[in-house]
Amino acid sequence: AAGIPVKERVKVSQNWRQGRCRRETVLKWKCKQVAPFSSAASLLLSLLMPWMELDGEYLCLSQAENIQAYRLCPDGTGLQRHPQAIFSGHQEDVCRFVLVNSHIVSGGGDGNIVLHKIHGSYSIKFSAHEQEVNCVDFQGGLIVSGSRDRTAKVWSLSAGRVGQCLHTVQTEDRVWSIAISPLLSSFVTGTACCGHTSPLRIWDLESGQLLTCLGTDFHRGAGVLDVFYETPSLLLSCGYDTYIRYWDIRTSTRKCVQEWEEPHDSALYCIRSDKNHMIASGSSYYGVVRLWDKRQTRCLQSFHLSSPTSSPVYCLRFSTTHLYAALASAVHVLDFTAP
Repeated sequence: AAGIPVKERVKVSQNWRQGRCRRETVLKWKCKQVAPFSSAASLLLSLLMPWMELDGEYLCLSQAENIQAYRLCPDGTGLQRHPQAIFSGHQEDVCRFVLVNSHIVSGGGDGNIVLHKIHGSYSIKFSAHEQEVNCVDFQGGLIVSGSRDRTAKVWSLSAGRVGQCLHTVQTEDRVWSIAISPLLSSFVTGTACCGHTSPLRIWDLESGQLLTCLGTDFHRGAGVLDVFYETPSLLLSCGYDTYIRYWDIRTSTRKCVQEWEEPHDSALYCIRSDKNHMIASGSSYYGVVRLWDKRQTRCLQSFHLSSPTSSPVYCLRFSTTHLYAALASAVHVLDFTAP
């Protein structure tokens, strides 16, 4: 935002608030027909979910067993339609990946974790879990991973210990989401809430010991599909029970400080915030992206990106001016610089 003139910033801010934007489908691909489906069926189709990461230079997108890096146009008008690079290494579909400091760390249906440097041919691959790796995060020379095999693991990337498992955490449940705290002292797991009553748990990164559970009285199946740290003590979560929850672990671990309910009773697949007032969420039906203002109880704006066929929003990312949403067969962009 620093390079945008003040007048333009005011216009863009008003466009976000009022939902004024130009919509465009920037990438398309053929896929198996997966929609519409229930949340139970989505468990079986988890490997068909595209994932996406965004930094100032690239948009990276997983398609089947590969991750493709598309260069963002320097004038902010979108992205180049042909990938700048393709990163491979998995034998089955990529489930999730992260893009951190020009490194891509991915977990796949083959149980492996693969690390690539986005500029160069350097890569590492190691066997991580007995079943698919549903989620990964990477910070400070450590990788955390969560799997269908009901474990979360901490891995070293330090010299001489690359790919060494430092801790194995028994979660008693499939791990859908995972994130390392910005302080690099702990990590959070979001699980399926079937075998264990607490779908949100925080673990010590150094010892692997359980530090705390977040929330109480979750219904069976209220799995947490995405988590996002704003600060070391502020955390957002969303999932199958249709709620966005905002946690302040300084205040209480038993009760969230705010919550917002998806108005059409749809599961929420993904969530992001600008670490200020705005939250964006992706729903499980009809490609619905919603914008929320933390200072309000109701949804600020909603966009239906998939019609008449229904697709979840599997992943969304945004910059100051653009929001990108990955659906079953396309990436859509909302450009808030226009009109």
